[in-house]
Amino acid sequence: MLSDQEKALIRNIWTRLTPMADTIGAEALLRMLTMYPGTKTYFAHLDISPRSAHLLSHGRKIVEALADGSEDIDNLMTHLAPLQTYHAYQLRIHPTNFKLLSHCMVVTLACYMGERFTAVSHAAMDKYLSAFSAVLGEKFR
Repeated sequence: MLSDQEKALIRNIWTRLTPMADTIGAEALLRMLTMYPGTKTYFAHLDISPRSAHLLSHGRKIVEALADGSEDIDNLMTHLAPLQTYHAYQLRIHPTNFKLLSHCMVVTLACYMGERFTAVSHAAMDKYLSAFSAVLGEKFR
């Protein structure tokens, strides 16, 4: 799936961007909620306006989960088991939404990283986010 070089690149990206986790995560979420309005149903009980405390808090959780997962990419299934169960059985998030958020995260990363988000970075991050999304959505019924 991912080469050792790609894994190191992904870890490096998340390490650099984790200090801005709330901003990056909130922007990716807001992008998803704007582009795919049907995803708002999962956030009906929260204030999802730009820069809201709820959006920033959830954005931080997302980026921190992605950063944590990047530390052990080979064991994502084990690492994400609690999140997988929570999103599938309690929140009942349809797996398509993880793919939509992944796309929005790639766009957001490209905006924040600029020229440093090379084609190689893009490809590696796309593979990682696809794997992350697949694991999170696997238990959905």
